[in-house]
This record gives sequence, C-alpha cells and structure tokens, in this order.
Amino acid sequence: MKGTAFAVAATIVMVIDATAIAAGRNVTFVSTDGTSLAGQFYEAFNPPTPGVVLVHMMGRSKDEWSPTAERLQDAGITVLAMDLRGHGSSGGNGAMLAPMVGDVQAAVQWLPARPGVRPDALAVVGASLGANLAAIAAAGVATVRGVALISPSLDYRGVRIDATVMRKIGNRPVWRAASTDDPYALRTVKELATGSGAREQRLSGARAHGTALLGADPELATGLVDWLRRTLIF
Repeated sequence: MKGTAFAVAATIVMVIDATAIAAGRNVTFVSTDGTSLAGQFYEAFNPPTPGVVLVHMMGRSKDEWSPTAERLQDAGITVLAMDLRGHGSSGGNGAMLAPMVGDVQAAVQWLPARPGVRPDALAVVGASLGANLAAIAAAGVATVRGVALISPSLDYRGVRIDATVMRKIGNRPVWRAASTDDPYALRTVKELATGSGAREQRLSGARAHGTALLGADPELATGLVDWLRRTLIF
C-alpha cells in the first residue's frame, strides 16, 4: 500500500514539474548597457536542444509569443521570449529604440549559455519592430544560425534593415513573412529576397501584422515551426 501511495505521489510530482516546464518560467538578464530585462524561458525536454529567441512588437510583451513558444518547446526547441526595455516586466525606456538592439544581443548571448542549449543551433525570430531588431542582432552575432522576420520594415523609426545588415547575415538562412494586405511589410519581404543564403518567403492572405499574423494564419505558424526545425535540428 505504501509503495502504491509513493508511486502515485511521484507521478503527481512529475506531472506538476512537466506542467511548470511547459508553462515557461520567469527569468531576468541584463542588456549590454546594464538595463534589467525580463523573459519567459521555455525549456525543452531531452537536452541538448536548439534555442530560439523571440522578439515582440512595439508596445507589446513576451506574452504575445506564448502559443508559438509552446509549439517550439513541443518540437524540442528551448525558447526565450524576451521583454524589450520599457515593455512588459523589463526596466528602461521603451521610447528609445536604438538601445533595443543591445537587448536582443544580450538575449542571444544569454540563451546558449543555459545548460542543455546548443550554442551551434540558435535562431532569432522577431515581429514588426522585433523583426528589424532580430535581423540587426543576427548580423552582429555570428553564432546565430538563422533569423525569421515577420512583418519587417526596411526602416522602423530609424531601426533599419539595410544592405550592410543583410551582407553581415550572409549565407545564413532567413525566413520572411508578411500579409499581402500589409504594403510596406510586403515590399520589405520582397526586397530582402536577395542574398547568397537560403531565403524562404511566405505571403499570407490574412489581414494582420506581426505576431497577430501567426494567430490569423495557422498554416503560417506551422510553417515557421517547421522551418526552425529544419534549420536548427541537424
């Protein structure tokens, strides 16, 4: 009887632990200028695993990435969904965009330093402003293996994806997505098709922008997860 009770208790503990992992846990780290940043850490089972940093839109937070983060976790990828400065639970001034590049670079350095995360299998995914920041951060960190840009813009209030950024990304894989009803993002996605590396383009008929586009177009969301698996699990 005692053995049965112990087994049941152990099973309950295991279920609780698994649920806690699936929900992600709050973490903090420091930006390149010392600003305190917050994130949600989704640890995949069976390490070592690839890692993905998720960067939100202007005025939003890490919470908007929860469905994507959980799908990636289920796919065997460890995820850090971050709050940019001045957003969510992070400190700092959210009106200053240029320093946010350092926020993403800090996240890109923090994630592969976690036990069980492969430093050779790292990607950054961003939406709207987050897409521009993801591209610039990837350009500056050679260990980033791939970058996914959802509703990017060539110039988001001075945060630019220009020829220099794309040249530094080089032959690393880039996944780009936009709504056909979003003219500037659509133009940007098409202009970023050039380059020596693998460039995958996905256009959606859903009338949405950024992370909302993933929610409005389930096939697009699935395509992103599949691309990250192909790019990082090797």
